[in-house]
Amino acid sequence: MTKHVVTLAHYYTQPEIQHMADKVGDSLELSLYAKEAKADIIVFAGVRFMAETAKILNPQATVILPNAGSTCSLVTQTDIKALKNWRESYPDHIHVSYINSSAEHKALSDWIVTSRNVDDIIAHLYAEGKKVIFSPDRNMGGYLNYQYHYDMPLWSAVCEVHDKFNETALNEAFVAINGEKYLIAHPESPLPVLKKADYVGSTSGMLNWIKQFNGNQQAVIFVATEDGILYNMGLARPELDLRQAPIYAGCQCNSCPYMKMNTIEAVKLAQQGQGEPIDYLSATQMDAARLPIERMLKFSERYYA
Repeated sequence: MTKHVVTLAHYYTQPEIQHMADKVGDSLELSLYAKEAKADIIVFAGVRFMAETAKILNPQATVILPNAGSTCSLVTQTDIKALKNWRESYPDHIHVSYINSSAEHKALSDWIVTSRNVDDIIAHLYAEGKKVIFSPDRNMGGYLNYQYHYDMPLWSAVCEVHDKFNETALNEAFVAINGEKYLIAHPESPLPVLKKADYVGSTSGMLNWIKQFNGNQQAVIFVATEDGILYNMGLARPELDLRQAPIYAGCQCNSCPYMKMNTIEAVKLAQQGQGEPIDYLSATQMDAARLPIERMLKFSERYYA
């Protein structure tokens, strides 16, 4: 009997990897797709926490990560024992965790959020009179505190890619452009960068902003996120001058090394059932991690329907 294989790829993977996928998207899109995939084998061309999420939502499936080294700095910078102690120090708070976190991290959470729905979910919790702690992304949490005047205690980890964007380099780049310019940014970027942005949002949100842009066609649009999405933006609007935001003077070269570990050969082997299976999560751990993910998915399905 032929097994049903579904290949998922994040926007930050190489274009040739995206061409091999059944679905290309950001964390929320791929989480929803993985839940409905009903696949025997799920190949997740992304990073480990994404493949873990797919396994948690599809425990019956074999979920394969093409490269075992594909991790995330938000995971490696978080000590789970310290996180548990931090959470327990706020017993009357709701623990909201960004989806860019390990299965162990998710199991210690009350809600999981993505960069697309984090604003709405936290606003919902505050509207209900809840107090919130936020992990693991310090930059995202700091922006939410700044933007909405929250007082959420924050865990201190960052995305090593987005954290490289800086205000000084942006100011220099802006000064060098005589004409109209814009900045769109992912909320994992540092607060000084986000304060300068014309739009702050998820990867899909930024892509949609580009698709719907109806301003000056000669304007320069700087994009403060991983360089993979520039490919999709260029396909959607080839006439626009799209540039990755610099990380220091003259440099527009900011890639996630973990996403780029997904090579054509590795994905092909994974599609054949080889590679790193996500088979180390216990049923108890997956059950605990599934609760806050399902809470997020149900909210999103209702809120964005």
